[in-house]
Amino acid sequence: MATAIIVAAGSGERLGAGGPKALVEVAGRPMYEWSVIACEDSSRIERTVLAVPPGEAESFTVAAAVVVEGGATRSESVAAGLEVAESDIVVIHDAARPMVTPELFDAAISALAGDPDLDGVIVAAPVSDTVKQVGPDGLVSRTLDRSELMAARTPQVFRREALVKAFAGGDLASATDDASLVEAAGGRVAAIELPGPNPKVTWPTDLDVVEALFARSRGRVPDWRVRGC
Repeated sequence: MATAIIVAAGSGERLGAGGPKALVEVAGRPMYEWSVIACEDSSRIERTVLAVPPGEAESFTVAAAVVVEGGATRSESVAAGLEVAESDIVVIHDAARPMVTPELFDAAISALAGDPDLDGVIVAAPVSDTVKQVGPDGLVSRTLDRSELMAARTPQVFRREALVKAFAGGDLASATDDASLVEAAGGRVAAIELPGPNPKVTWPTDLDVVEALFARSRGRVPDWRVRGC
């Protein structure tokens, strides 16, 4: 079984939220609640930890999760969650990806649990655009082979020991995701393909996309998402 750390400490500045991004309403609920519900309905997650902005703990009222105050950076928020995560497997997920499903959590956890040689498993999406490597002078130096490229998403699942080691010796300030820290520490990380949409809410237009995707789910919120929280 695993512990999930939901990172919900984003300021919401780019979204123009005027407060914590995870409190912005999406499809009738505060954004963070969708991830907590998915964790609650997962067959492989036994505990959920919610890392929230400093000083905002009272704004996140949810019985299904342990609330901890995060830090100034994403990695600091994950580290705060790790302090109360005791299971051998830890799941990291961004509250800003509210369309995550319990099945996706379970698939990533199962992939890691089934391979003792792995330190982590991430969910990733194939890159469909042609990707150019561009130098500081603005000139294209080469075109990358997109058949070997995937865009990292969350959830990302790790063995707790490997993640703690990576955080202890890693450059938390510049890390763009948790997997990069584990990779830099010599850990082995595999990727599984994202089976459906799981967009991240960063800009106001992203909210429109997510709302539309919710609306297209048989014309209503899927059954598993209306259960308690």
